Amino acid sequence: MNKTIDYYEQNAQDFAAGTKDIDFTAVEDKFAAYLPEGALILDFGCGAGRDTKYFLSLGFQVEAMDGSKELCKIASENTGIRVRNCLFSDLDEVEKYDGIWACASILHLPKDELKPVLAKMCRAVKLGGYIYTSFKYGDFEGDRHGRYFTHFTEESFGEYIHHMNELGIIEAWTTLDVRPGRGDERWLNIILQKSTTT
Repeated sequence: MNKTIDYYEQNAQDFAAGTKDIDFTAVEDKFAAYLPEGALILDFGCGAGRDTKYFLSLGFQVEAMDGSKELCKIASENTGIRVRNCLFSDLDEVEKYDGIWACASILHLPKDELKPVLAKMCRAVKLGGYIYTSFKYGDFEGDRHGRYFTHFTEESFGEYIHHMNELGIIEAWTTLDVRPGRGDERWLNIILQKSTTT
């Protein structure tokens, strides 16, 4: 993971420039529709703050965090809120958030580190709360161009979390990459819901 964070530290400005103005509202609105008015969202691995800024514009309360100090600075400037610099494994809130948004973020964790982070995310959302996350589509796992990636399909992700009885998949769908020149890359989008009972 440190190698991936180093990548973002060194390429923060370029990454921000390439992502902050992309129109991702179709997916953001789909997630937002599940949440109550004025809900508290955690943007978990917020990058340059594009999605935090959008959710704030919809009237949601948003907390944001990222593992890259440089991206935290950029995101704070872009959103007007203080963005916390911490790792995914540092999440320790309990039933605090109505929703957690993890867009193209936890895909950087190896599978053996991803499960405990998903468990932390589940614990951090309220009963009946929602989690959005996305992965590149396929079965690859490993380093690629300076970053670590874990890919999933609908089937492999379902198998991966089948033991996590408190989390259920509400929706799973694929989209094409919205970045210029990346339209041939497929993404798996997933909305999970935490059980309403303990």
